[in-house]
Amino acid sequence: MGKATGFKEHDRVAARYRNAVDRIADFKEIYTDHDTPRLTAQASRCMDCGVPFCQSADMVHGRSGCPIHNLIPEWNDLVYRGHWRDALDRLHKTNNFPEFTGRVCPAPCEGSCVLGITDPPVTIKNIEMAIIDRGFAEGWVLPRPPPSRTGKRVAVVGSGPAGLAAAAQLNQAGHNVTVYERADRIGGLLMYGIPNMKLDKTVVERRVDLLREEGVAFVTNADIGAEQNGTPSAQDLLAETDALLLATGATHPNNLPIPGRELRGVHFAMEFLTANTKSLLDSNHADRAYIDAKDKNVIVIGGGDTGTDCIGTAMRHGCKTLANFEIVPEPPPDRAGDNPWPTWPFLYRVDYGHEEAAAKFNRDPRVYRTSAVEFRGDDDRVTSLVAADFETADGRFAKVEGSEKSWDADLVLLAMGFRGPEHYVSEALGIELDARSNYKANKGAYRTSHPKVFAAGDCRSGQSLVVRAINEGREVASAMDRALMGTAAIAVPA
Repeated sequence: MGKATGFKEHDRVAARYRNAVDRIADFKEIYTDHDTPRLTAQASRCMDCGVPFCQSADMVHGRSGCPIHNLIPEWNDLVYRGHWRDALDRLHKTNNFPEFTGRVCPAPCEGSCVLGITDPPVTIKNIEMAIIDRGFAEGWVLPRPPPSRTGKRVAVVGSGPAGLAAAAQLNQAGHNVTVYERADRIGGLLMYGIPNMKLDKTVVERRVDLLREEGVAFVTNADIGAEQNGTPSAQDLLAETDALLLATGATHPNNLPIPGRELRGVHFAMEFLTANTKSLLDSNHADRAYIDAKDKNVIVIGGGDTGTDCIGTAMRHGCKTLANFEIVPEPPPDRAGDNPWPTWPFLYRVDYGHEEAAAKFNRDPRVYRTSAVEFRGDDDRVTSLVAADFETADGRFAKVEGSEKSWDADLVLLAMGFRGPEHYVSEALGIELDARSNYKANKGAYRTSHPKVFAAGDCRSGQSLVVRAINEGREVASAMDRALMGTAAIAVPA
């Protein structure tokens, strides 16, 4: 695959982002234009591996390879040879939405690249994004309605990556699919959980429009289980359909119940991100219906993608200062002994938000081994917090006594992950939960304790990646098709 000596001839050169200082002035995507000669050279670095670990998911503790089994060596070879249309066909074989994963996936495939044992891995994510973007630019991505219909009706609750992937697959099998979304726009996490500069919403809407043309029906402002006027109840959906899929995501955030938590100005990350994107799309922020970080001392508690997105959004608002507390130690620059290839490498990385904060404030915003222990304020509004150092003892985080320090804080954003799904839908349906409060359904079968109800994505597995949600959406569609028809017309890699 690729050029036999390509990995010897070319160093890894990843696509650059737009200049950090320039891009914080707007909410346009951070990416630069695709450079075909660079991409051809990078694709040539793909080795003729005996076993392509990049596309072989979940081999070690579920933290390696591509969860949707993308045919990475094949489309790398095709890009190297200039066969972009064929590369797109191979990419769509396993991935319904490469324009999403090419932008937001952390690329576990690159962590498992065989070349990565001794050299920097192939720029797989860049190549994936370039293939699908070229496909849209050339007019190669077109709606493909199914040739016939089965007469079976399926309802999907939730329009995030799992729900959309399942809807796409079930529709292709000929079932009549309706997707219900409680927000005012389709996309779930893709629409309101990921900010515009990382995933422009025209990219999401473009794919949703294709699904509409293929025959998928969408209903917005439909909060199933909340018993709203004009919205079908969960029991109504059960009665009206042949199968029901819950793909509601893990939307119940982890809290930080310390003194002062009730003060105004302390928000969950998704409150901040959702309001920002909705106001941006509704009025380009003219309606002021968002949580503004302008001229404020901002502290983000918690790392990961959500924490970085909060940093990037606050930077674009024009925050006065910014700090990001992470309770974990600073990751090492190279793999530790207990983190061998091909598992996901836990390394020190500089993401787009960190780069932007460093460009403006001349320092990385992250403060490791640190968390807040008290919020303080005046007139019911936060003005500062007390933070302390933490160390790990017996697998738990313990505060270091005497390490407390006061920080100015006008806006605090809690980006500490999610516990699982909200339960009003499961309660209305009477389905069982697992020990972690997720909807109980075994991977592979995806059937809940109710025979007509299936569950997939973060609401079943717990908080995870967009690419894993797409994987579960594809797999549950195959399981549902088999349950409806006795055999599955939808094949998914094992």
